[in-house]
Amino acid sequence: LIASQPSVDVQRDQGFMKGFGIDIKDPKKIGDETDARNVCHDLSGGNEDGGHTAMENCLQKDPNINVVYTINEPAAAGAYQALKAVGKEKDVLIVSIDGGCPGVKNVAEGVIGATAQQYPLLMASLGIEAIKTFADSGKKPEPSPGLNFFNTGVTLITDKPVQGVDSIGTKEGLGKCWG
Repeated sequence: LIASQPSVDVQRDQGFMKGFGIDIKDPKKIGDETDARNVCHDLSGGNEDGGHTAMENCLQKDPNINVVYTINEPAAAGAYQALKAVGKEKDVLIVSIDGGCPGVKNVAEGVIGATAQQYPLLMASLGIEAIKTFADSGKKPEPSPGLNFFNTGVTLITDKPVQGVDSIGTKEGLGKCWG
């Protein structure tokens, strides 16, 4: 997360909150939730040092945090280091997003409990296809069924699957990762 709240930060944050069952109030603004389960939002800058500092700040607000969502896997690695420094790395589930190879390896090593793996090359190729279709016909691509956007896919990567939640393990995830 960064202070200017670019759309990717907002969409990731608000999507997690909504998926967790938290009333997101204004879907275009981070941090306006009033649900008592959400004890902290902090800025990580999407990097490991920022994730470390943000986790330290959040632990000062509530040392009993048990679930952490980070904007990306470098921030998750930093949050883990902060938790490890106070002996809480086994007590907190960290979830993240991106699915790059370092992040999937961190899932395999128990640093991150799960990550949502995206597919940048597929996103890019479908984006080019959409541009071509628009250039040829003037028509925008239709949103995916039930969504207000065109879904290019995401897969949850975890070695601790939960019944009712589709996921794949890290071995398969490493075969699909990037970066």
